Amino acid sequence: MIALRSILFNVTFFAWTAIFLIACLPMLALPPRMVYVAGKVWIRVNIFLLRWLVGLTHEFRGTPPRPGERVILAVKHQSAFDTMVFNLAIEQPVFVLKRELFWIPLFGWYLWHCGMIAIDRASGSKAIRSMIRQSHGAIARGQTLLIFPEGTRTVPGAPANYQPGVAALYSQLDLPVIPVALNTGVFWGRRSFLKHPGRMVIEFLDPILPGLPRDQFMAELHKRLEQASDRLVGEASGVVGDSVDNSLGNAS
Repeated sequence: MIALRSILFNVTFFAWTAIFLIACLPMLALPPRMVYVAGKVWIRVNIFLLRWLVGLTHEFRGTPPRPGERVILAVKHQSAFDTMVFNLAIEQPVFVLKRELFWIPLFGWYLWHCGMIAIDRASGSKAIRSMIRQSHGAIARGQTLLIFPEGTRTVPGAPANYQPGVAALYSQLDLPVIPVALNTGVFWGRRSFLKHPGRMVIEFLDPILPGLPRDQFMAELHKRLEQASDRLVGEASGVVGDSVDNSLGNAS
């Protein structure tokens, strides 16, 4: 049953996304805020499809930043879901993302139009300087900056390898960093075809205030983010295990 539901969701998701991206092309001539508004429609339909076809929902815990609040979000990254859901909790967030996403037909055009910060990870220190420069612009516009410290999706429970970008933003922008823990990868895994029923949790933790030395900041971010994410993964793992067992039982 899980496999069938996942097939239905994937087919519907990609068809809906293709239709939406084509239909919204004229909006590229409008201010970016209008694209953000349209993007929320796309996301809400995806969330409806997840709930209706898969039985998968989500919840936010903690306190997200207020509109215009000058902070950096450092988000654990486990699932493709992480790249869309924050647009519902935060007003016009700016993501730090890999440059290759700009090359995706249609989708990349919207990322560029909304001022997302593209990083060429092969260019080393040059990429860091470019990220800092673009981030200053986003903060000046009153937008919230969002970065995935690991730079890519990781499997829940896998060792975390934090990249230097988040430390550079923390030291150069002199802003609080809000760690965001989650367990989305338990239900919608990295490069996984299957989507499991349950409830994904995204939790905003207490901010790390500016002024810490680099090493101390990275250690504190790692501790908070990994401990909270492990707690949420443990909370979710039993639910997924039960759903798999029930699916196998129904098939036998």
